Amino acid sequence: MLDHLAANPLLTLMLVLSTGALLGQIKFGPLRFGAAGALFMGLVIGAFDTRLGNGLGMVKSLGVVLFCYTVGLAAGSTFVSDLKRQWSLMVAGIVGLGAMAAAGRLLGDLLGLSPAHVAGAYAGVLTSPAIDAATTATHGSGDTLVGYALAYPTGVVIGMVVVALVVGQRWPGKRDNRSMAEAGIVAITCHVKRQAELREVPGFTDQSVKFSYLERDGDMRVARGLGPLLPDDRVLVIGSPDDVEHAIAFLGHASQQGDLTHLRRDVDFRRFLVSSPHLVGRSIGELNVQTDLHGVITRVRRGDLDMLARDDLVLQPGDRVLAVVPSNQIEDAVDFFGDSERHVSQVDALTMGLGISLGLLAGSVVLPLPGGIRFALGAAAGPLVVGMVLGALHRTGPFRWDLPGAVNATLRQLGLMIFLAAVGLASGPAFLSQAFTLTGAKIIFVSGASLVLGTVIVLAGARLIGLSAQRATGGFAGFVGQPAILAFANAKVNDERIESAYGALFALGTIIKILLVQVIVR
Repeated sequence: MLDHLAANPLLTLMLVLSTGALLGQIKFGPLRFGAAGALFMGLVIGAFDTRLGNGLGMVKSLGVVLFCYTVGLAAGSTFVSDLKRQWSLMVAGIVGLGAMAAAGRLLGDLLGLSPAHVAGAYAGVLTSPAIDAATTATHGSGDTLVGYALAYPTGVVIGMVVVALVVGQRWPGKRDNRSMAEAGIVAITCHVKRQAELREVPGFTDQSVKFSYLERDGDMRVARGLGPLLPDDRVLVIGSPDDVEHAIAFLGHASQQGDLTHLRRDVDFRRFLVSSPHLVGRSIGELNVQTDLHGVITRVRRGDLDMLARDDLVLQPGDRVLAVVPSNQIEDAVDFFGDSERHVSQVDALTMGLGISLGLLAGSVVLPLPGGIRFALGAAAGPLVVGMVLGALHRTGPFRWDLPGAVNATLRQLGLMIFLAAVGLASGPAFLSQAFTLTGAKIIFVSGASLVLGTVIVLAGARLIGLSAQRATGGFAGFVGQPAILAFANAKVNDERIESAYGALFALGTIIKILLVQVIVR
């Protein structure tokens, strides 16, 4: 059986993926490993025969490239706007990584571990591509891979425990923005009792509320550019519950005559799937919805997240926009937005291949630094950084960089599981050979203790800074650099701040880890 698996690496990989998926569904207290099940089953199966992990380097690289590039695209759209909030969290991450390197080397020396053990453990517990730099710095020492193999699952387990304990917390995040997913969006009909210019309505100028239906003198119309609101108008107000409440309190009171959206003879609404290539990568403010359709866009649904349609919101393929238009223009709206599942499910292989190629080229650039240190982003951080840049740009001329949400999520999950399965198979023999020895116990202790120290610094820093527990969790996942921890956090809470913070600290953390892992062995 082992000979057959060794001769058929694709079969072995699929076996690990399927059994890992089964393990990932089993609940262990507050934990459910999810995608990380592939890592642990890879360790188990790979331990039976060293041949099972051979020849998987290309597959592992493909997995991590797909994951990092798709995460970069998703995080890039919010990274720039969130940078003011996250720079202090990034500083806390740098301090945490430095403290971990110092503590790991100190504990390693006290316990008699070699610098190669410590360097491998540092790269492993932080699940970092810095293992390549560590291997080079230690001249290919076997101790480096042993430290990596033992510390890697240690980082996954500790990371998931921390996420399970923190991600659902509601500590004060005074300097953080409120999650769009958490705030939610409501639509309430307001009975206007005073004449008011739209710019006077709280939240209208900064687009925290929007109007769609307007009933005046018994006629229904779309609320767009109609001058001031008049007494006895009824208007539909859309936004977060608090913002809508403030706007209605200013204008009058909630209507007792029923919801305007039930009156669909003259004005109608519908969710349209954005599949037109002419709209992708453009902001809502750039569209001619008022002119072409005589309507307004009030909401955009992206994945599981419903967002208010602000003018600066950039549309991505697969978004579902809620548009309010005159009833006789519904078919025109279908043509305008595309509304085609078939078109949006197709991958733009040109832009995806070009983006990943740019990421790999960026990752392959080696910069010599003082002290003989050589720095390169590698096949993980390179695609992530380039993905974040392209995700922030959305489009460059005819090139549309964003992927449809469902396609992005599928590629990300597939890449993650392939990467973890390949790592497990390759690390299984080294893990088994040392896991139950005194040296193995020392490595696990050093890696675990240093990670706990780094965790305390990052989470305490985030709380003192005034960031939410959800952004802190995403930052911690990026600090550890473990894709499975990000997936675990996203499975626990639907919050866009998690992914934004992950992208920021993963990219920065990778750079710092590559440098520090070479300092550890000196």
